[in-house]
Amino acid sequence: MSNSELLTVEPLDLQFPFELKKQISCSLYLTNKTDNNVAFKVKTTNPKKYCVRPNTGVVLPRSTCEVLVTMQAQKEAPSDMQCKDKFLLQGVLATAGITAKEVTPEMFSKESGHLVEETKLRVTYVAPPRPPSPVHEGSEEGSSPRASVSDNGNASEFSFQRTIGGKADPQENSSEARALITKLTEEKQNAIQLNNKLQKELDLLRRDSKRSQSGGIPFMYVLLVGLIGLILGYIMKRT
Repeated sequence: MSNSELLTVEPLDLQFPFELKKQISCSLYLTNKTDNNVAFKVKTTNPKKYCVRPNTGVVLPRSTCEVLVTMQAQKEAPSDMQCKDKFLLQGVLATAGITAKEVTPEMFSKESGHLVEETKLRVTYVAPPRPPSPVHEGSEEGSSPRASVSDNGNASEFSFQRTIGGKADPQENSSEARALITKLTEEKQNAIQLNNKLQKELDLLRRDSKRSQSGGIPFMYVLLVGLIGLILGYIMKRT
């Protein structure tokens, strides 16, 4: 900030975030400290490199004016990132009611006896701001796959089919398991009932064999024992 009597200039150091092949702008604020109009003019040692808008104008009493300084796109960066360019801001008291179009170069001529206030500004290159790091949204471990959405808002058919083919519906698996358990339980109960019935018949045959006068084993007894063995084997395989 300058300590002038007419205009307060801020900043005194024009900082440009230097980037190749890109126009860069910096704002300059002029504050009128007086109760009169103050005309200003901005000069630079390198007019082809910078565009100043407005480069001349009028700051109303107790008000602030913004001047935009734009550096043209540069093809090469200085080796030491140092800039030797300078700016000069000139200010003079102006008559009441004067407009920016009425400001002339003669108003800033010291030879004409005008009291011209001057403020020198320098240029500094600074590092450009770093862009924010992109956040990658990966799928969380253990989460179920999602169908992708196309530009028209419909789910992708391929992704949907791949999800169904890769993982069966849990409700469908649960229904099939319950049906299988029920069927096996019924078959087991039937086999147990049949086994009990055959066991009773076997006991009857044993009692009959004891009453028989023949010492050999009846044919029906042997056949029944074999049938029981087959049934028990079948039950063991199913359970």
